[in-house]
Amino acid sequence: MSSARNTDHTVALATTVPGAAGRDAMTERTVHHVRTEEDLLTVRHAVRAATLRAGFSIVDQTRVVTAASELARNAYIHGGGGSVTIDQLTLGGKAGLRLMVKDDGPGILDADAALTDGFTTGAGLGHGLGGARRLMNDFELHTVPGQGTTVIATRWAGR
Repeated sequence: MSSARNTDHTVALATTVPGAAGRDAMTERTVHHVRTEEDLLTVRHAVRAATLRAGFSIVDQTRVVTAASELARNAYIHGGGGSVTIDQLTLGGKAGLRLMVKDDGPGILDADAALTDGFTTGAGLGHGLGGARRLMNDFELHTVPGQGTTVIATRWAGR
């Protein structure tokens, strides 16, 4: 499925999952571009569908969709747009989802402060990054001022 604003790609590939002691996992990957408010809704629907395919409980579905929504909105508002990659993982019989949210925005000057509840550079409540981190099992923030930000967040079903 492809449009001028939002291009989705799905591909199955083998990958090594960070923290998985080098064990292989099968991944189905979907990429969504985030350039408009409508794209944020598309990301939420895609993440919800991925959590259903992975067999997440309703509580874990809500956690992952909320984290994805916060991260995608940050990329849109603070990064001027970007992309959300959804990887469906299987490792040792367990299902998981890894979200990689990238933007080419100004980066985050103080990553530690940005992860602190109440920190905001906009009109929000300042719970976005820290809240997303708490909702996922694994969370990485990579940012370079002037070069953009990448967040990689993973949640495993039943953990």
